[in-house]
Amino acid sequence: MNKLLINSTAILITSLVGASAQASVEANIGATSNYLWRGITQTNDAVAVQGGIDYSHESGFYAGTWASNVDFGDDTSYEIDFYTGFAGSIGAEFEYDISYLYYAYPDASGSIDLGEVSAAISWKWIAVSYSHLVNAGSDVTTEPLDNTDMGYLQTTVTYPLSNTLSIAVHYGYSSGDVVSAWYDEDSYADYSLSLSKDTDFGSITFTVSDTDLKNDDAKVLLGYNYSFEL
Repeated sequence: MNKLLINSTAILITSLVGASAQASVEANIGATSNYLWRGITQTNDAVAVQGGIDYSHESGFYAGTWASNVDFGDDTSYEIDFYTGFAGSIGAEFEYDISYLYYAYPDASGSIDLGEVSAAISWKWIAVSYSHLVNAGSDVTTEPLDNTDMGYLQTTVTYPLSNTLSIAVHYGYSSGDVVSAWYDEDSYADYSLSLSKDTDFGSITFTVSDTDLKNDDAKVLLGYNYSFEL
């Protein structure tokens, strides 16, 4: 299951504040040496190719879709996400984002699609969000576990080192019956350190990520993303 990281991950979209802006459509393509979702590989530690399309309006409304290859050790080969939300500002320094994200796995042999709502708030370099499942396929967990009982609290501090270079520290905490079904733990934490560089040809991110799950090793990954207006 998704997201990017670092978003991961939750997806945070900055609201549009320019008075002259009406709406925009933007696409993105990228690749990563390991697709992680909340610290867990979604590609069996292999490379992923990813991309999406986003629509955003100056009112704060946005919607989009995003896709990636996955490898869960079965016939499931790709993930496609659909999301919508509303982002805005509170005063001059606070921003918020309320969204719904649906994770779909069209070629999965079982019913494993998920949907979650998220609420996020940010101030300067700090962003905090909470996500919770609201719908899930029947094969996400087994009885008597609740297939929508999973919450994810995360915080990320992103500090600009220059106009094109930034460093980010991330901490996330997952809990609930779904976590128990997947990892045999009531809860777990994931954490990472990332260094991102913006260039004329896209952004490059180097990340070190780990969790406190048993038998889970730290991971080092390199990612690339390029965005452009349509």
